[in-house]
Amino acid sequence: MRSFKGPDGTEWRVDVKSPGSSNAMVVFRHPDARTSGRDRYAWYISHGADAHDVTSRLKPKSVLDSLADADFARLFRRSMPITTVRRAPDRAPG
Repeated sequence: MRSFKGPDGTEWRVDVKSPGSSNAMVVFRHPDARTSGRDRYAWYISHGADAHDVTSRLKPKSVLDSLADADFARLFRRSMPITTVRRAPDRAPG
């Protein structure tokens, strides 16, 4: 696990999950562990030689080690919330 300082100064913990042969999920975990609703994710796409071998798997530690701060910043800008809070639908009038 590594850390990344977001644009607002928040210190995110970064982890890699669900590695495939050519992609992996990069998870940005909010520092307040009580609220996982602020966690975010983005997909890392590998263009290495192993990306064409469907039997291979990326190693999470290798993915983390290969990413620089600029890569984390790019992935964070493209990241999406892991969960969303859906509000109840409005009742029909009358």
